[in-house]
Amino acid sequence: MNFEIKKYTQEYFDDWNKFIKESKNGLFFFDRDFMEYHSDRFQDHSLLIFNNNKIAAVFPANESGKEIISHGGLTFGSLVLSHYVKASEVLEIFEEIKKYYQKLSFHEIIYKAVPHIFHKYPSEEDLYALFRSQASLFRRDISSVIDLSSPIRFSETKRQLVRKCEEKQIIVSENENFEEYWTLLSEVLQKFDTKPVHTVTEISLLKEKFPENIRLFEARKDNILFAGIVIFDFENVVHTQYMAASQEGRKLGALDFINHTLLHKFEDRKYYSFGISTENQGTFLNEGLIQQKENMGARGIALDFYSIKL
Repeated sequence: MNFEIKKYTQEYFDDWNKFIKESKNGLFFFDRDFMEYHSDRFQDHSLLIFNNNKIAAVFPANESGKEIISHGGLTFGSLVLSHYVKASEVLEIFEEIKKYYQKLSFHEIIYKAVPHIFHKYPSEEDLYALFRSQASLFRRDISSVIDLSSPIRFSETKRQLVRKCEEKQIIVSENENFEEYWTLLSEVLQKFDTKPVHTVTEISLLKEKFPENIRLFEARKDNILFAGIVIFDFENVVHTQYMAASQEGRKLGALDFINHTLLHKFEDRKYYSFGISTENQGTFLNEGLIQQKENMGARGIALDFYSIKL
């Protein structure tokens, strides 16, 4: 089969976004409105792969020196596929992508595979193509996930904290305004010498563009903010992107109470995801952090990073 590769340009904006929605492994943050909020920080070099003038796949990517990264500004990259592309065709597409970047003198492709739980339909042909391309696994993070079809119950300590919040009549509700929570989040992260990936301006803009996908839930009483969780809603997966609690909120177990509430709210979904507990390119496991997630019933999936030498 003949595949034609074209570099993404603005003229493909609508076609790209339409394809992402219809693909079997596309995520809302592959939408160009999401990818381009930080376009000043990443030199885009995404690709569209056509067959008979129809998009068969797209490859979100950016340049970084002589490297191509899929994608430096996103949690995952990956080849996004049509439902109709078969395994042998994915092998062809990989070869064409490699040839394309090689001709432009790039030395390496960094590929961040989308974990299977985020797929709308089975879509691991890329993992086989990576194997056939002799890609090397150079980083693996562990992320914690709850299977909502048969969740493991909270630990006794967590259940006690949930009961305490119920007795104190803490209320969990959704807030469209991120300002106050972002101040709390930034103060908490500052203690660890870090800050949110998104500024409050950026997250508010993204919320405006993706109101159904980006949502903030807070625990309050008498309008006092104790804790909050920002979720990214991927339809089959609800992912906790940012979690933070005030000092009083930690004593109350307000984050546990929000998670407890959201697990019931989204019980019709497939998975509830807490994200990674690893540092230093996956070589260090933050045991205290992962234990908190495991005490809520979460268990591990791998987030893999591959290198393809050109």
